[in-house]
Amino acid sequence: MKIGILETGNVSDELKARFGGYQSIFHALIRSQMPDAEFVDVSVVNGDPLGKPQDADGWLITGSRHGVYDDVPWIPALKDFARACIEQGVPVVGICFGHQLLADAMGGKTEKSDKGWGLGVHEYATHDLPSWMSPLKGSFKSHAVHQDQVVTPPPGATVIAGSDFCPYAAMVYGDPEHPSAISIQSHPEMSAEFVQGLIDTRLGAIVAPDRIAQAEAGLGQEVQNKIWAELIGKFLQAAAVQRATA
Repeated sequence: MKIGILETGNVSDELKARFGGYQSIFHALIRSQMPDAEFVDVSVVNGDPLGKPQDADGWLITGSRHGVYDDVPWIPALKDFARACIEQGVPVVGICFGHQLLADAMGGKTEKSDKGWGLGVHEYATHDLPSWMSPLKGSFKSHAVHQDQVVTPPPGATVIAGSDFCPYAAMVYGDPEHPSAISIQSHPEMSAEFVQGLIDTRLGAIVAPDRIAQAEAGLGQEVQNKIWAELIGKFLQAAAVQRATA
């Protein structure tokens, strides 16, 4: 399968030297479940053209420092691209900014939350899970790094996880058993070391000290990155098969 990585943010040079950029980080996440996957890397944040939905068998939209409401030309174009993918049956995965962009593109609303930064390991209660996502039953923990949140889910999306801090933390679009897109606010691609690196190089200067301390104290908790990697791989493979046989 050919998976497109739509890069919407840049990793700092210091972190890139240690962990790689977003594209290589997501290559590793997807290859952990799909060893033969090929990749189409499109750095929309750096001016790469989007092309067509059919240029890949599925797409993943990464996290970003930008908000979906920012006045930059590639954001409306990416919303159009995401809508086109869903309309044409090409599967899409949204992570953090990608989660927010999908919701906004499909008629929901994202804004900067008055709750402040979500940072560190957060736990999300699950509900209305489709059967293929049963490993998430009950709740899951994941690394959060965000100020913005989806505040109104779009029509046609099913909210499958949330918390008091972030009520709309994961969604599936269309038929939950055979969705056209899935998205998650947190970061199944990030390790505790990567989050600590973000704190050390950028977030420590802009996030309230008490929230930094709370996040750092919880970074040793186990997170369900592996389960999310399995579900993302399962979704991409099943959606591509469904599209090919439609």
